[in-house]
Amino acid sequence: MRIRAGLAAATVSGAVVLAGLAAPAAQATDGPEITTPKMAPFTGATPADDSQGDTRITKVTVNGNSDIVVGVSKKSFNIYVTATDPSGISTADAILWHGTSLSEDGLDGAMGAEQEATCDNWSATSATCKITITAEAGYTETSQLYDSFLAGKWNVAVYAIANDGDYVEKDVYKNSWVKRAASFSGFNASPEPVAKGKTITVTGTLNRASWTYLKYYGYGSQYVQLQFKKAGTSTYSTVKTVKSSSSGYLKTTVTASADGTWRFHYAGNSTSSVADAYDYVDVR
Repeated sequence: MRIRAGLAAATVSGAVVLAGLAAPAAQATDGPEITTPKMAPFTGATPADDSQGDTRITKVTVNGNSDIVVGVSKKSFNIYVTATDPSGISTADAILWHGTSLSEDGLDGAMGAEQEATCDNWSATSATCKITITAEAGYTETSQLYDSFLAGKWNVAVYAIANDGDYVEKDVYKNSWVKRAASFSGFNASPEPVAKGKTITVTGTLNRASWTYLKYYGYGSQYVQLQFKKAGTSTYSTVKTVKSSSSGYLKTTVTASADGTWRFHYAGNSTSSVADAYDYVDVR
């Protein structure tokens, strides 16, 4: 099968090793950021899928259909592959990959499982197999997130093998978003307590993980919402929008009106995750 053979450099007992993909030198994509991809992502050219017999993949779920958010530590997530065949399903596998094609020359990033999939047979003909992948910033045998430019849309390649030897494999069954973790530091709404009608100053710094240098940097020129949830209620309302400085720093003021929780909310973007920070203020 082509996914397995084409990733001979990529699949060994379920582990993506990409032996032929040497770890590139770190690029200057963080602090300050100059995001210039070295290789364009997959452009949508039709991949050459492969199959034999009547095996079918009917559903693939990656990380519960949520973005895969990676900081500077390990992040495990699951891929579930459901497949059918008259003879039953033996196993399945999946990898996430980034680049122009699913080949040694076309790959510039990949993530795969260390262990074989575990499969639940729902009937004599169908099964759902769970593949657990551990994403990690940097360059390891099973996770190549060695540079921050890799954040964004990744391709999901999958295959399934039937008990009678039939199989199906697809280079791009679907896409999944792999994003750099964003977070706030030093968030504070003060003074606490505060007299009604007085000024509350809200400060904090928006940061984003660098996969290149394995640390967090201030994330500049981003729009962040200052939101408020009155005590006894469950809904946040946006009070104003603040733009972070070149170092990620944010500062704004509001008038104290009632007890409640103030929140900085960053909605994220195509390469960065959502982030929130909270502080309760007692108004007297």
